[in-house]
Amino acid sequence: MRVSPLNPDSNKYLTKHGLHKKFHKQLDLFLNDPKYPSLNTERLEPKQYKLYSFRIDRKYRVVFLFSEPDLIEVVEINDHYQ
Repeated sequence: MRVSPLNPDSNKYLTKHGLHKKFHKQLDLFLNDPKYPSLNTERLEPKQYKLYSFRIDRKYRVVFLFSEPDLIEVVEINDHYQ
């Protein structure tokens, strides 16, 4: 599986919150096993948008979609509780 380059806003968010190292660790886990338990990978509602998320840590999530069958595109990185 491949990952599209992050957009500038996502990179800024990772930098602002000091999440680069955690993000890349979780992304590697995701690429090796998307169903790895600590990722809590899930399909988001409404389902017609075909958005998914996985956990960076207990607070932060990566929202993504499959732009091609083997290519994910990160849509947003956010605070899950806001």
